[in-house]
Formats: sequence, C-alpha cells, structure tokens
Amino acid sequence: MINVLFCGNDKVFDGVLTCMLSIFKRTQTKEPFSITILTMDVSHIKKDYKCINDDMIKFLNKVAKDYNPENKVRKIDVTDIYMKEFADSPNEQCYCSPYTLIRLFADLLPEMPEKFLYLDIDIMFNRDISLLYDTDITDYEYAAANDHYGKYLIRPDYINAGVILFNLKKCKETGLFEKARNQIITKKWLFADQDALWHSTTKKKLLGQKFNDQKFLWKHTVVRHFSKRLFWTPYPHTANIKQYHVTKVHKIFGYDVFDDILYEYITLKNLFENNHLYKKYFTDK
Repeated sequence: MINVLFCGNDKVFDGVLTCMLSIFKRTQTKEPFSITILTMDVSHIKKDYKCINDDMIKFLNKVAKDYNPENKVRKIDVTDIYMKEFADSPNEQCYCSPYTLIRLFADLLPEMPEKFLYLDIDIMFNRDISLLYDTDITDYEYAAANDHYGKYLIRPDYINAGVILFNLKKCKETGLFEKARNQIITKKWLFADQDALWHSTTKKKLLGQKFNDQKFLWKHTVVRHFSKRLFWTPYPHTANIKQYHVTKVHKIFGYDVFDDILYEYITLKNLFENNHLYKKYFTDK
C-alpha cells in the first residue's frame, strides 16, 4: 500500500483531484493507494474553515477506485485535537492557513501508517511516484528536498515541507512531531509548521530538487510544486499559479505535459458540479 496524506477543507478539492490524477496517470505500479485527508472545523477563525464535505470525499474515492478498485480515499476529522493543541497559538494566523499545521498530529492518530508521503495540494507528479516513495528512510525521520529560496536565504539544508516522506516509527522515537507542536505553541515562525519541523529534526535525508521542484519543470522532474514564485518579467513580482489554473499553466508556464491530466480534471470537475451527471457517474458501471 502506498500511503499519501493531504490536509485541508473544501478549498483543497481541485488540488487533491489534480494531484491524484497525476499520480495515477504517471505511476506504473499495481500497488493500491491509501489517500488520507486530515480536516477540521475551525470556522470560529474564518467561516470557510470547515471540514471538507463528504460529497467531495465520496467523489474522490470513486475517481481513485476507477483506477484501481483497491484504492481508497478517506478523511479524518482532527478538530478536537487542534482545539486542544493549537487553539490561540502564536501560529494560528500563519502565512497560509491553520490547515498547514495539522499534519503535525500524525503521531497522535492510530490510523496513520508507519510510512506515508505528505503532499501539499499544489503538487503534480511528472514521473512515477515510486521514484520518491521507494526511498529508503529506515534510519531517518523523513526525506525532503531543499526549499528553492530558503537554501539561499536561510541555510543550505533548509527544506520545503510541501513534499515530505515520513517514517512515523522513527518520528515517534525521536519525538519529532511532539517537539514541532511545542515550537508551534511557544514561538512565532514565519513559515509556521515548516520552520517548526526543520528546527525539531534529529535526522533527515535530503532529496534532490527533482523531487520537489518549486520553480522549473525538466524531463527528470518527478514532482512539480506549483508554489508561489518570483517572476522577473515584465517587472519583479510574485504569482501564485496553481496547476488547476489551466489557462495560466498554458499561457504563463507554457506547459502541455500535464494536458492529459488537466483535461480529465476538467471533465471530472464538470461531473461533480452537475447534479445530473454526478448521479450518472455513480450509477454507471
């Protein structure tokens, strides 16, 4: 079983769907996938911060099973844990959303497997996921690639936490998540969970940039991370273009390598949003 973890609310649907499709379409293995989405209701912070709805999970699960009947998509509600651990913490209003923090609960969830791949939702696989997932991390807490900008601005071994292959057994031995949670509640960090994880690390395996390329797409790129990036033309500015912004992916990045994935995404998104087609999708065999 290949175990994948996402975190978020309804807003992650497009990202999870496109990322899932990229995994299924670029991977040759017959091994099934177990995909978990950690979610929570913290609508007291912001009205949209509610659990991802069950219809979305049902639909994602159906898409996954169409590729392999043994695939599964599930959600785990961690609201109670969040309220106990992180409510009113210095990083609750972090740079992205409080959903970036909840992967730090992995050691508290009995449902989590010993090895899993955490992914941000703005990820696309350009090559087989096995190239990453089969990395030997027996003696490490996790494997991750450098942060594209952080390796210059912070430290050469500073990691990007958008793609992390975790060894949960080792993390429990070293107390990685417990230490990171303590960082979240005692210090204010610019990049919240990413900083907390990095500062709490005992032993990590540093991966090549091809496993989390936050700026370019090469033939050897395994993971293209559509994170916010700096553009120099026509003037210096940042832009946050995600893979499901299909027109911008074509016009600004000039990518067509993901077209088979994105066209299927558009079709499936239309099915999900059209009630008649949605019902037909679940009744067709």
